Amino acid sequence: MTERFYKGATMSGYFGVGVECMKNKLNYGTLFRTANILGASFLFLIGKRFRQQCSDTMASWRHIPTFSYETFNEFYENMPHDCRLVGVELTDSATPLEQYCHPKRACYLLGAEDHGLTAEALRRCHTLLKLRGEHSMNVAVAGSIVLYHRAMCLSPLENVACATTDA
Repeated sequence: MTERFYKGATMSGYFGVGVECMKNKLNYGTLFRTANILGASFLFLIGKRFRQQCSDTMASWRHIPTFSYETFNEFYENMPHDCRLVGVELTDSATPLEQYCHPKRACYLLGAEDHGLTAEALRRCHTLLKLRGEHSMNVAVAGSIVLYHRAMCLSPLENVACATTDA
């Protein structure tokens, strides 16, 4: 799936993106469309059932496996083997995005628009990332920025000052 963004260049690894307890269904449609463009391998929702969204004009669910989980624990038990769970949350302990080295195998998790990630998700994430700003961003915008940063850092077509980890 990375060929859509990387135009035939090879890249090892994969990534998925999803949201826990999302409130606004238009946000996940927008996020999933961006994920499709940037080469996501899978999409997911936790605590909300997937429904087709008009904001996903590419119908990403037709091109990328899309999963729905009732609980965070159900999601966590079904994560791909050797995949890092990367939470996106505005907390003091989170690593600023501009200093982050993306793992080759990652699952990016965003929280609900009003409450962020649950305590359980925060505890189980291998890494937490934060974007600049004193207030939280729209969840689709925040997720899109993280995915674009990943694409730029891991792109074999660009010479950017960003690395990746194999962890």
